[in-house]
Formats: sequence, structure tokens, C-alpha cells
Amino acid sequence: MSTHDRALPGDPDEPAASGPAADRPDAPPTVDLVVDLSAHEMLRRAHVLDALGSDWDPVAALRGEEAAHALLYSGLSADQQRVYDELVSAGVLPRRGDGHAAA
Repeated sequence: MSTHDRALPGDPDEPAASGPAADRPDAPPTVDLVVDLSAHEMLRRAHVLDALGSDWDPVAALRGEEAAHALLYSGLSADQQRVYDELVSAGVLPRRGDGHAAA
């Protein structure tokens, strides 16, 4: 039993509910809570771009990530290649080029 002799949902002493909680006479009133985070999101994005610096090149960063991905899956053994192909066909890994790891 919770404080003030009111049962909380899931309490062992709570009586079985037959309908929505709002139908109970002792139910607290519901309150709609709306929070607009758009101003905070714009501030967060500004801080991220400031931290990246003015010389950050997103195209070069993407090319670097693609090169790292190709290197990561290069030189696989036949068994590793089979597992890689299974993961690609299952949608776990993204399909690249012809769907096979780089040799």
C-alpha cells in the first residue's frame, strides 16, 4: 500500500480494476503535458556544429567512413565471406556495391 492509503498500480493490495483508471472515483485528474523542445534542439545543433569547427567537411567524413567500412570487410576468408553475405541478405549489414566484401 502506498502513502496516504492509496494503492499504486501494481501494488499487491490494489483491487482488481474493471475499467480505465479514470473511471475510478478516487483517481487523480489527468493532465496533458506538452513540452516544445524545438528551441533546445536548435541550440544543440548549433553547439554540435560549433564543436565540429568551420573546417569540417561532411563529404570527406562520409568518404572516410566508406573507406573504413571497405577495409573492415576486406580480406575475408571463405567462411567469413559466407557469414558476411548472410548478414547482408538478412538486412543486418547494408548492401555495398555487388553485395560482397572487398577482396
